Amino acid sequence: MANTFTQIHLQVVIAVKFRMGLISPDWESRLFDYMIAIIQNHGHKVLAINGMPDHVHILFGFRPNQSLSELMQLLKASTSKWINEEKLTKSKFAWQEGYGAFSYTKSDVPKVVNYILQQKEHHRKSNFLEEYKKILDKLEIEYNPVYIFKEPE
Repeated sequence: MANTFTQIHLQVVIAVKFRMGLISPDWESRLFDYMIAIIQNHGHKVLAINGMPDHVHILFGFRPNQSLSELMQLLKASTSKWINEEKLTKSKFAWQEGYGAFSYTKSDVPKVVNYILQQKEHHRKSNFLEEYKKILDKLEIEYNPVYIFKEPE
């Protein structure tokens, strides 16, 4: 749309199913490159991406040319398929259902970029579940702890 002007910065967080540490440092940069390509091929601009073996953070400029849920479904399905076809894990790879999505102002972007790029350092002090709850609490997002992450049955 020619007369639509937006500035939407989103951080999304996606977790490996059951928070299993399946993303290996040996191939995480290939995964991040693949994710960047998917997001940018849909008209969005990735500003930062990083993660740990059990989750990924992505900050990007979001263009309202598609819904966020559509983009996340596509991203998760495409990357799961790629990881499994490349046989990068010993067991079948899958992402946890759902995702976290958090919006930020332009002035917040440098802090969020730094936060994402420092993921390895942050996780020396806290685990992913603690980090995720801290983000939800800081942004005053109501949640039921029972539904944050699915546990193995």
